[in-house]
Amino acid sequence: MPHSTHTSTSESRSLPRLLIAKPLHFIKKLVRLFIRPMRRDKGRGGVIVHPYRGYGSHREAFIMGRVFRQPGRLMRWEEAGVMRDLVDVARRVVRHGVADARVDIRLGATQATVTTDRDGYFYAHVKITHSLPAEAIWHTAKLEVISEDDAISTETEVYIPPVSTDLIVISDIDDTVMYTGVANKLKMLYRLFMEKAHRRTAFPGVAAFYRALYGGAEGNRKRPMLYVSRGPWSIYEMLEMFFNMNRIPAGPILFLREWGLSLKRPWPRRAEEHKSDVIQNMLSLYEDLPFILIGDSGQHDPEVYTEIVKAHPERVRAIYIRKVDNDPERDAAIEVLANEVRHTGCELVLARDSVSMAEHALSKGFISEEGLEAVRRDQRQ
Repeated sequence: MPHSTHTSTSESRSLPRLLIAKPLHFIKKLVRLFIRPMRRDKGRGGVIVHPYRGYGSHREAFIMGRVFRQPGRLMRWEEAGVMRDLVDVARRVVRHGVADARVDIRLGATQATVTTDRDGYFYAHVKITHSLPAEAIWHTAKLEVISEDDAISTETEVYIPPVSTDLIVISDIDDTVMYTGVANKLKMLYRLFMEKAHRRTAFPGVAAFYRALYGGAEGNRKRPMLYVSRGPWSIYEMLEMFFNMNRIPAGPILFLREWGLSLKRPWPRRAEEHKSDVIQNMLSLYEDLPFILIGDSGQHDPEVYTEIVKAHPERVRAIYIRKVDNDPERDAAIEVLANEVRHTGCELVLARDSVSMAEHALSKGFISEEGLEAVRRDQRQ
């Protein structure tokens, strides 16, 4: 009995430590992800260039990024630790964009020059004047950034779909491709920032379904698969690893939100506005192509997609909404939205699993029989 009492006492003493240790570890992880872009200068400070992946067509391309200046560390920190992390957080808070920096861009034989805005961002709309390799999907853009006292060379990738493209697929990521628990904000943050890529579970059948859409009815279409997330750019590498590990095509192209903390803009843009703007831009860029939109019922995807269809009738062939809740009122509201867009030729499908989506896609000629069977196998496994 005494031994039992001692064990119980030890466990009760260790419980508060566990309750404190996990949140502290969570906070440390958030801080380290938050400051990851700060470490590119290795503590020296100065001008930093952060280009994002570009995208475009054989007529035009869009390349974006940010140029900013950040202070160096006042002290030399040899090893990572809490104090160095806090110093990097402070450096991020006080960093500022470099206005009026010149950004020279070369994409193949095409050249363009833009300047950064007052917050250091640059948005280059490059009119492609020379032919790019027709067989290539990814193209390298070389950038040279010239500010008052610095000149930095870097490069980024630009995605241009093949001329045989017949359909564009735009998908949400959070609670559509992988579990993030959007309905529970704390759970979503935990999954986004704490779990490693190999532990972020993809929905059953989703990888096979997206491969089927990528290949089309013929199996070799190589359709553009564009992914939108409400997450910050700091999780870009994790998402890329997740997509590769689950064999989810292609690339991927990721449209994330800038969550940069600044005194001017302490909060990110609303997720609905971000998603709507991305889709509107893609509709304009690929003006001759139809679209498929994929999302989930947990947030505002059905409403956002319905508004897109109303503004661009006959451009959206189908909307697939993954049902992630058990709310009859939500189901009824989505059914109302489905009726609102049906006359445009677009079908809104609310489905609990990837097989139901794939069966509809096969009936419309979007995927092959082999693609549907692959989704069924994936779902069973």
